[in-house]
Amino acid sequence: MKSVDQMIKLIQQLPPNLQKEVENFAQFLLDKKVHRKQTKLRMSWAGGLSEFRDQFTSLELQKKALEWWNED
Repeated sequence: MKSVDQMIKLIQQLPPNLQKEVENFAQFLLDKKVHRKQTKLRMSWAGGLSEFRDQFTSLELQKKALEWWNED
């Protein structure tokens, strides 16, 4: 692995447009691996079992959903 100084020297030898590409790539790696962006929890599933509301309690629905999930 090259030291940071060696990497800086390599980058300095590149033309400005390629230096910008290196910067963009480094930022991409940070965003992807280091600074994982937290996303807001999606609630698109909410109400998905409402058709069973009168047949089961919420605890029974939870257990049933786990059964259905594990059938695959």
